[in-house]
Amino acid sequence: MSTVNAESKVKTYKNCTELNKDYKGGVALSSSTKNKGGKTKYKPYLSKELYNANKKSDRDNDGIACEK
Repeated sequence: MSTVNAESKVKTYKNCTELNKDYKGGVALSSSTKNKGGKTKYKPYLSKELYNANKKSDRDNDGIACEK
């Protein structure tokens, strides 16, 4: 018997190209997160769960994965 937890509903993307197809501005950890990389073209989507599932894609460790 398998149980479905909340984490299984959060999509993990294999890279930023895939993530940016669904979330043009990337995914931010929280609304207070500031982008270290300078200006972005798009506003990031806010989701702690989605960010945590794709944390490996946050190369500059600023709390926004795959920002554009």
